[in-house]
Amino acid sequence: MRISATSTAALAAALAMTAAPALAANPDDASTPAGETDAPTEGAQVFEPAYFERYAPRNALDMVVQIPGFTIDSGDNQSRGLGQATANVLVNGQRFSSKSDSVRDQLSRIPSSDVVRIEIVEGATLDIPGLSGQVANIIVATTGASGQFRWTTGFRPYNTEAQLYGGEASLTGSSGKLDYTVSISNENNRFGSDGPIVITDGAGALIETQDTKFSGKFDNPTLATNFTYKPSDDTIAKLNLRYGEDFFARDEFEFATVVAGPDRDRRIVTREDGPEYEIGGDIEFPFGPGKLKLIGLERFERDNFSTTLVDTLSDGSPDQGSRFEQINGEGERIGRFEYNWNMWKADWQLSGEAAFNRLDRKSSIAVLDDDGIFVPIPFPAGNGGVTEDRYEGILSITKQLTPKLSLQASAGGEYSKIQQTGSAANSRSFQRPKGAISLAWKPASDFDMSIEIRRRVGQLSFGNFLASVNLDNDNENGGNNELVPDQSWNIDAELNKSFGPWGSAKLQVRQAWFEDFVDFFPLANGGEARGNIGDAKRLHIELSGQVKFDPIGWNGAQLNFAAVQRWMDITDPFTGENRAFSFDLNNRLEADFRHDIPNTSWAYGAGLFTFDPVEYSRRFEIGRYWEGPSFLDLFVEHKDILGMTGTLRVANVLGARDRGFRTVFDGSRPDGEVLFTEVQDRRIGPIVRFTLSGNF
Repeated sequence: MRISATSTAALAAALAMTAAPALAANPDDASTPAGETDAPTEGAQVFEPAYFERYAPRNALDMVVQIPGFTIDSGDNQSRGLGQATANVLVNGQRFSSKSDSVRDQLSRIPSSDVVRIEIVEGATLDIPGLSGQVANIIVATTGASGQFRWTTGFRPYNTEAQLYGGEASLTGSSGKLDYTVSISNENNRFGSDGPIVITDGAGALIETQDTKFSGKFDNPTLATNFTYKPSDDTIAKLNLRYGEDFFARDEFEFATVVAGPDRDRRIVTREDGPEYEIGGDIEFPFGPGKLKLIGLERFERDNFSTTLVDTLSDGSPDQGSRFEQINGEGERIGRFEYNWNMWKADWQLSGEAAFNRLDRKSSIAVLDDDGIFVPIPFPAGNGGVTEDRYEGILSITKQLTPKLSLQASAGGEYSKIQQTGSAANSRSFQRPKGAISLAWKPASDFDMSIEIRRRVGQLSFGNFLASVNLDNDNENGGNNELVPDQSWNIDAELNKSFGPWGSAKLQVRQAWFEDFVDFFPLANGGEARGNIGDAKRLHIELSGQVKFDPIGWNGAQLNFAAVQRWMDITDPFTGENRAFSFDLNNRLEADFRHDIPNTSWAYGAGLFTFDPVEYSRRFEIGRYWEGPSFLDLFVEHKDILGMTGTLRVANVLGARDRGFRTVFDGSRPDGEVLFTEVQDRRIGPIVRFTLSGNF
């Protein structure tokens, strides 16, 4: 494990300065909780707890999701290091620093009784660089110990085990100047489908029909804690700890009736497990004319993955099969500082970050011989390691130009060094500029707009440097030791309009121009890998909002909606034709209706979801897999079952199916002829879930 003196010092300082005062906390020294006496931010749209009473919220997440026109954006947890703020949710003006826990997870652990108010503000007006558009600032005052729980159970009538152990229990409280949260949770998913897969040749003649069925499960038991210590009004320290384990299993059975050849029984067994942890801390305190914040984070995840495929043929010949195993150890270590001060009637920030990412991988392939023994075969390209040492410095300014117009700008750059070990060892270094400028205009209390221009550097998936295989589809991704992060210019515009008691609407327009875009590309040896394929562009338009029906006398009824459309352009490296990005999104529509019946504890509603994904493009095949065409969910909720809230939800009422196709060619596209086309149409069936939540 590589240890950098810079990152270790930052991490040690943050954790030591966080933990030491916490041990000395005295309940008699309690200060006024944040938010109780503070005035709301000027120009903010303020939502008091009374606004959410009809929803009977248990936590801050239940409240935020009901804010008209606001959609939680968790940012990108896979972004490069910590960087500037990206998530559009703050707590007491502070950004979330964890990369393993999502914003939704952390909001769900804040009891609704501790929420003083929620402010919707324009991100460009805040002294937190990176934010643009609507931001929710949740003002929280933790006054004593309180707990909450959520238990989710459910079942599907076809192909799956019952879902029994999903949910979370958390305890939040304060002791003097120390606030704490402890939670234990489990993401408990069960899934599966069954149905036919039909394979035809290039002329449409039947090759074989497969009767298939698969079932899977995923569990992620996790223990997470957060400690916040505030010895004075201008000093605050935090410590985040998280540990979890992943358990994934998928079993697929297939019986193939072959037109020319023996019938085939196939079983594919996939398993994955491994631990993960994160340790993070930060401390903010006065320093000179401003405030200094030190941040340290260490996280690691190990995945033990295996897939075994065995074919039993009806002619009595020996079984055929193969096994692929892989162990990944992936980690990230970050040290960061942020120095904020006010000068020339503006807020300034100088930030610096050192991030050290690493991947160690061991892979193996074995083939079943005639005696039923798996015999290893060489696979050197699947073994090795990748590290990236990255340093970043950025200077930012936030200034209120007029009472209605604000400016935020930042400029800087990063230096990174990528090293690869194994059969394709390589070492490279890069220097890249980064920065952004945004303007926010609020001409009226019910209308605001913002526009941002930003230079971004993408994050690499280190697994793309090394080779891997997919046994079921008989695909291999070659390694690519020349892979570099994509870079892009981005223009984002956001318009927000409130219609008073009728609700609100938001329009977002995002245009991106990419350099060194990453997709599948051809290797010189006749294979393919993930690589940089040139310039690309994407236009994203999203309209979202909330419609309330109280003005027409339907009290308590509302409709939330979000519609997305994308247009993309990239030159396919195999055919030279223009196309959309592999695995991206063409369009998506979400609509959620909810009616809280006045003067009762009952609510009911429905949700519609549909999306159209982009097909992928590879050297020897094209394809697309999705579930659809549309999902319709129905729910009924009672908010006082012995003081608890119970929600019964029946999903997939319209019978959406597990669909897909792929066309495989006998040579490199576009010159290859169609070898076969595979069409999948499998039943998912209805999904029933019951959630019970409460406080203790």
